[in-house]
Order: sequence, then structure tokens, then C-alpha cells
Amino acid sequence: MTEELGRLEKVELRTVWTNEATSFTPWMAKEENLKLLGEAIGSELVLEAQERNVGPFRADILCKDGSRDHWVLIENQIERTDHGHLGQLITYAAGLHAVSIVWVAARFTDEHRAALDWLNEVTNESVAFYGLEVELWRIGDSLAAPKFNVVSKPNTFVKRVTTEREASTRSSKYLAYWQAFKECLEANSKVIRPVKPSTGHWTDYAIGRGGFGLVATAGMRDRVTSVYLVIYNDQDGEILNRLRSHSQELDRLAPGAVWNDKPGKKESAVEFTWRDSDPNDETEWPDQQARMVAHMNALFTVFAPVVKALP
Repeated sequence: MTEELGRLEKVELRTVWTNEATSFTPWMAKEENLKLLGEAIGSELVLEAQERNVGPFRADILCKDGSRDHWVLIENQIERTDHGHLGQLITYAAGLHAVSIVWVAARFTDEHRAALDWLNEVTNESVAFYGLEVELWRIGDSLAAPKFNVVSKPNTFVKRVTTEREASTRSSKYLAYWQAFKECLEANSKVIRPVKPSTGHWTDYAIGRGGFGLVATAGMRDRVTSVYLVIYNDQDGEILNRLRSHSQELDRLAPGAVWNDKPGKKESAVEFTWRDSDPNDETEWPDQQARMVAHMNALFTVFAPVVKALP
């Protein structure tokens, strides 16, 4: 017996979003829709602002990539791409320095797709350009469903090779260290989203809310490793004190945490630090990184639901 199947029907964007500024941009800024867009480009998007001034222009949506301290700027069109928006995107990249530029439109011309490809070729890893076409589809009388099609994205391999050529010997060693750490994280964590390997002594990961993060460090000069939950805007330690009520739960999973309110600084942290292993010694990396990942998992398990529920 053959089952009956529906037929996909493309829906005109203007029948759902009548106006770019008053309907499409507010729809895009909702958490569930940013998540859908983030899945298309491999980022965890946390909304920071709508209609944010960047130089003489106003960006539609400004986000932070929750997996690292990196701006993501989204420019929306429900029409075909045009030169005016391309010029704005280049201005945004210059004004924000470390940024991912995401251009969403109903249709990309060949010229604008080629322009984004070229920009990705000539810029380093701190800047990335994405082009996505948005579509709406339905089956029969169903609700229209959005779909993002990536038409241009960074060639991360080329950018990484370019960065490696410019890096010092120590930076190259860090790149190898964090690549191995990424592989360890992928194998041993189901909750923490991996990020691109860093060329510095630290790297950070999302915990599901802006203003918080998980950080891993590997000090090759001082031969110290650490992982910690950081609260970026907690000058008086008030948020850290709220988290202390969960200290026993953390101790059951990973004893030995240090609660650091960092007097005189804006941030606070819950830290694990080890001085018994050397990040310079590659033979120690498997055990060293497995321990770091285990403690990051504990921090995420205990605190991710807590920080998401904070007012």
C-alpha cells in the first residue's frame, strides 16, 4: 500500500512578513528563530540589541556568539540583495573588528555572492561573512515553515592556514593543544558545544546565557591548567553569592572548586586549577584534557540551568 505524500509549496515572503523593519526583523530577533539561524551557520546566537548604531548606520540585529566573546551582526532583507546593504556590511566589519557578518535576503545576486566569497578570502579569522537566502514552505494548509540556505560562508581551512603561517611557534603549539582539546571535548561531553581551536592560552565556551561563560586555560609559561565558570559583570560578587547555594551539588560531581569574587574587578568565577601537569608536554595532553573536560561538564551540569533562570 502506497502512502499519500504531500507536496511542498513555496510561500511568498511578503505574505507573512509585510514589512522588513516591523515584522521580519522582530521575528528574526526571537530566541527560537535565532537558534534556527545559528544552526545554519554553526553559532550559538545570544541577542544583544536591535537597531544598534554602527558608525553612520543602524544594524538590524546585534548578537554575541555564545561559544566565544565574538560579535555577530545580522542584516535582513526580504528582497534581492543590493549594493547599499553590501556597503553597510563592510562598514560594520570595520567598526566591530572581531565579528561575524550575517546577510539574510530573499535572493542573492551572483555579484553579491562573489563579493562575500572574496571578503572571506582576504580577511583573517577575526572576521567572517555569511550569506543566507531565507525561504518559506508549507504542505497543504500547514503553517509556513522557514528555511535558511547558506550561499556563502568562510573557508575556515584557508583562514586557519593563513593564521598558522603568521603565528609564532608558541601560537602554533597552542593551536595544536586546543585542537586536541576540541577532539577530547567532542568525545567526552554531550552538553558543551566545541569551538574553533585558539592560538592563545585560553578558550571559552557557551553556557546558555550572555554575561556568563566557561573558560579553559593552558599556561605553557607557568605550567598551569584551569577551567572555570566566569560571571563577566559581577563587580560586587552578588551573582556569585547566589550560586553558592549549589556548592554542595558541585562538590559531589567535582570537589575542590575555588569561589573567587576577584575584589576590584568586574567579574567573578568558580575555578578549578591544577599545577601538577605541564601543557608543554604532549604526552600529558590526553589525561590532562580529560580532567579539564570532566570538570567543565560538572560546571555546566550544575550551573547552566541556574544562570538561565536568573532574573
